This record gives sequence, structure tokens and C-alpha cells, in this order.
Amino acid sequence: MEGKEFSACTSILVGRKASVDGSTMIARTEDAKTAWPKHFVVHPHQEFQTAPEFVSPDNGFAMNLPTIRGKYTATPEWTDKFGIFEESGINEYGVAMSATESAYANDRVLGVDPLIEKGIGEEAMVTITLPYIKSARNGVKYLGKLIEKYGASETNGVLFADQTEVWYLEIATGHYWAAQRIPDNCYAVVGNQLAIQNINFNDPQNFLTATGLKKFVFENHLNNSRTDFNFREIFGTQDLSDSIYSTPRVWYGQRYFNPTIQQNPQSQQLPFVRQAERLIYREDLQFLLGSHYQGTDYDPLNSTNEKLKHKFRPISLAKTQEAHILQLRPEYSAELSGIHWLALGVTAQSIFVPFYAGITQTPKSYQLGSATYSSDSAYWQFKLLGILVDAHYSLFGDSLATMQKEVQTQLNHTIWQTDRQAQKMPTEKLVEFLTQASLKNAAYVLEKVAELSAELITTATALSPLDFKTDENL
Repeated sequence: MEGKEFSACTSILVGRKASVDGSTMIARTEDAKTAWPKHFVVHPHQEFQTAPEFVSPDNGFAMNLPTIRGKYTATPEWTDKFGIFEESGINEYGVAMSATESAYANDRVLGVDPLIEKGIGEEAMVTITLPYIKSARNGVKYLGKLIEKYGASETNGVLFADQTEVWYLEIATGHYWAAQRIPDNCYAVVGNQLAIQNINFNDPQNFLTATGLKKFVFENHLNNSRTDFNFREIFGTQDLSDSIYSTPRVWYGQRYFNPTIQQNPQSQQLPFVRQAERLIYREDLQFLLGSHYQGTDYDPLNSTNEKLKHKFRPISLAKTQEAHILQLRPEYSAELSGIHWLALGVTAQSIFVPFYAGITQTPKSYQLGSATYSSDSAYWQFKLLGILVDAHYSLFGDSLATMQKEVQTQLNHTIWQTDRQAQKMPTEKLVEFLTQASLKNAAYVLEKVAELSAELITTATALSPLDFKTDENL
């Protein structure tokens, strides 16, 4: 795997007719460092007299922003020393965005159109895009034009959704990108590779591309196919590291949704989009984002096959900072329709907490936490629980699973109740009602996390290797 700096994520996109309730959903894990807190904030709607300037604290990329900034949720890092990395959110117009899915382009295409050192990178993507877009399709076009104008500093995938459409945009080189609408009855799982396959340039309803993309490829002799324009094959990589690091996660996601289809986990030909064999629940996404090849020989926790249990990179791992599911439900207003499900820390050991898109504030504990553990930080409270379970997984794993199931059941019930109350709520009271409901959900979850952590700490006191039992030594 030399030559690639693997700090990466896993993404899932679901069309509205592929889900049980008609929701569109985009979801992703954010994987970078084992101890690097994320915060959760709401940026209010703002209007400026003059265009504010954005300057990246990471690479110096700069641009003027529009004078009207819509309200949006976001999950920035605890420090902007290396960039803002707001990563995910839902705006006041009912548009969800998640950025980015790190990917890699091949030497041929980068040799012709190199990445731009001071171009747009992951850390700036949500900040300069999400507050200003009115639909998922608009988001693709808006960010695409910025990439063509300012250039990109990285190869990335970006997820967009509104109540009717789900789009996946891939930025391959300094200025060239392509995007595909996920068919309404389909889903996609992406794992750190360029994923879009054959592009139909005569179908702008389902494909959008950078200006001159086809000409760029033709003039520089980059396509070796006689008939197709396969974006993944032309711009992506297909090396050994992909088959160990990336494709197995896609394989596991497709295996979960399409169990009757037999595929090789190291195949470079897994399809980008698929129709699942059944309708998809939100909980399916929660399971996959927290998965580690359960039920296979590749599971690092439960497999007895020592040779295979660490062969592939799992979806949930120690470097996950947060995972999110951005759900946009049909028929409701933007404030009620959108739910930002957020799991801080290692997804397999965390809980997805629901925050309505209409909220005007987040819990104080979700705005705290730095590089060193602190008990007042929600991120660190989830991390502490995970560390306690890690130390004695065979003993504590069931207690964690029991608590997660209990809490998820209660959260589902609370959302069900809140939805029904909200539909009867006067418009002027709705936002405050949804804010208080979301704060209450978060407080409940942290209370349960603290209870289990206290229980595990207490139990662990009897597990010291320094314990001495007289009757065993007589």
C-alpha cells in the first residue's frame, strides 16, 4: 500500500424508492485519527453587506462567498489548525451534503491535469457549498463550477441529497469531475475509489460533468475503451491496495443488501449502483457504518481464522471520528423532514443520535473536546465507553450491545412521538419544539453512556492481573 496515505471513509447513498419510508439518505464514516474530537454546531442564517472572504487555514485557498448564507448543521473538528473539516450537514433549504469520500486518480490523468496545491480540498468543501445550495442537483453544479474555476487539491467524492434526488459527485483531477444521480430505486456503497462507471453524456437528468470532460479525455488519449466512457476506468486506480483496502467494504455492503449475489471481495468490477433485494431501513445504514465483516472470516473481532481476520480494512475502525446519516423524509417541511443522525467516535461502539434539521442549537457537550480527554465532551464520553469495552471485549461486548439496542428503541419511539406532535405544531413554535426534542434525545443518550461506563469501570476493578486469590495458591 505504499504511495497512498490512507485517511479515509466509507459512504452509502440510498434513493427514495429504495428506502422503506420514501426517505432519501446519504451516510458516511469520517475516518482519520483515533483521538481527534469532532464538534457539532448549527450555523445561523446570515446576510452580509459585502461578500465575506473565505480563506483556508490549511492551504491558503481563498474565495469570496455569497452575501446570503443559509442556516446549516455541521461537524467541524475541534481545531481549524489543519482546516475546518465541517464534513456533513443539512441546510435550511432541505439539502444534505457530506464531504468527502477520499479517492485516488491514476498517474496518467494527473499528469495532464494535476491537482492544485491551493485549490479546494475536503476541509473547505462543506463550508463553501452547503449554505448556498437549494437542491441536490444545484449542489453538484455549484461545487462543480467552483472546482473548474479554482481547482481541486485532492481527489474526492461528495454526496448530495434533497427529498427527491440523491447525487454522487467525483472530483478526479485538478479541474475535471463527473456526477451521477443514484436511481430512485437503487443504492450505492463507496470505499475510497473512484466509483462512477459508464457516463451517458446524452442524459443530463442523471449525469453531469465538468465542461469539456469528453474532449479532455479524447485529446489526451486517456480512454482505452472502444465503446464506453467509464469514468472509474479512465480516471481511477485499480491496484493491489484497492483490492485489500477499498473493494472489500463495497463487497460487504452489497453482500448485505444483495445476499443472493456471489461476488469476490477483491473484485475491481463491483458495480457502482445496485437495486437491493428488499427495501432499506435507516437501521441498515447504521449497521453497515458500524460493521466489521460480521458473519465472515474477515471479522477482526469474532473470526477464528487468524489468517483472514485482519486481511481487509473494515468499515468501522478505531480511526473513525464520527459517522452520520443524513435522512430527508418525504412530505414534511424542511425543518421536520431532515434528521442529522450523528454517532461520535468509533461507530461500532457508539450510538446514532437524531437531531432535527430545524434545530437552532446543539448540546454544549457536543461543542466541547480537544486533543486530550475531557469528561465534559460528548466525543470523549463515547470514546471512553469504547476504550472500556475494547479492554475486555469478550466480557463487555454484550453489555454494550444490550444498551445500544435499548437506546435505539427508545430513540425510534421518541422520533415517532415528536413527528406526530410536530405536525400539529404552529409554524412559529416548530423550530423551538424540534430543538428541545433534539437536546432531550442527546441528554438521554449521554446519560445511558455514562451509566454503562460507570458499570464497566466498577466491574473492571476485579479484572486486574495483580489480583491474588489465596485458595488458588495453596
